[in-house]
Amino acid sequence: MSPRAPIVVALSGGVDSAVCAGLLVEAGEEVIGISMRLHSEEGRGTAKGRCCGPADLEDARAVCMHLGIPFYVVDYEETFARQVMDDFVTSYQEGRTPNPCVRCNQHIKFTPLMQQARALGAQALATGHYARLARNATGQMQLLRAVDEQKDQSYFLFAMPSEDLDYVRFPLGALRKEEVRAHARRLGLPNADKAESQEICFVPDGDYAKFVEAWGGRKPESGALVDADGQVVGQHNGIHHFTIGQRRGLGGSFGNGTPRYVVRIEALTRKVHIGEKKDLSQSEALLEQLHWLTQRPQAGDALEASVQIRYRRAPQPARIEVQAEDRVRVSVHAPEHSITPGQAAVIYQGDTVLGGGFIAAHRV
Repeated sequence: MSPRAPIVVALSGGVDSAVCAGLLVEAGEEVIGISMRLHSEEGRGTAKGRCCGPADLEDARAVCMHLGIPFYVVDYEETFARQVMDDFVTSYQEGRTPNPCVRCNQHIKFTPLMQQARALGAQALATGHYARLARNATGQMQLLRAVDEQKDQSYFLFAMPSEDLDYVRFPLGALRKEEVRAHARRLGLPNADKAESQEICFVPDGDYAKFVEAWGGRKPESGALVDADGQVVGQHNGIHHFTIGQRRGLGGSFGNGTPRYVVRIEALTRKVHIGEKKDLSQSEALLEQLHWLTQRPQAGDALEASVQIRYRRAPQPARIEVQAEDRVRVSVHAPEHSITPGQAAVIYQGDTVLGGGFIAAHRV
């Protein structure tokens, strides 16, 4: 009987992917660890971080040594800079709020690694994402929410290539975070108690505006803060400092003492519109750059589903109207707070990810 083909595990240096590898080794699989070099401390701006940075590669290497499995590093710095970091900067410069983790999963963490895994003769690529896979009645593989609702990462995965679903494995999808941490300690993994990174990997200090200025290489243009009546109530030093729903940086209260929030950003005029909290409630959004993991609906189709407009935001019942091949209108049944252009909006039917897109406008 010929030996079983190996499984390639994508290792970030964190505990989740390490446990993914450890559980597969424990199950008797032949495992190969691969890490991606996505950015280093050199280069434009302040590209330092905790995910897939130099220190994380060493943590991944230590995990592989502990498990006794081969370890490889592949260099995707140029692709990551172009597809993720440049997109992040451009989005802020154009008044949108990007989600780089979605872009990374869309362009970096699957298709290129799939090619590497297949070149190694692997039967599958496994990752430490909290998500599940299951076949529907017709045999099509579908992406589902993880058991642990607090850690579910299916939101980030909606834009992965649908043809890759048959080749990936998500061993942590049925586990809760505390169980994963317990497995890490039981397996004696060297990073078992490593803290989780909460920041965007290439902006570890959380100062997005500073990164946009440094990486973008151009001086930001000032503009006006405008109230609901169209009156100029202040000035700002760049729209990249703002996102929908933001209160910080607006100078506190205005007039009657009611707090004000960013409710709209105009990139062409560089106007930042401010209003009261009630002005942040919207019932409709236009989605573009659509990606479907199930059968693609046709223009004119409509369906009832749930839509999640941000990570950790609960999905809300909505009507989805397909206006064109790459555009849908979402009408949520109850108004949502801070629907933000640039963010991903993911469409679910129960626990199943149907697809999603990126919010182009929150007024349709």
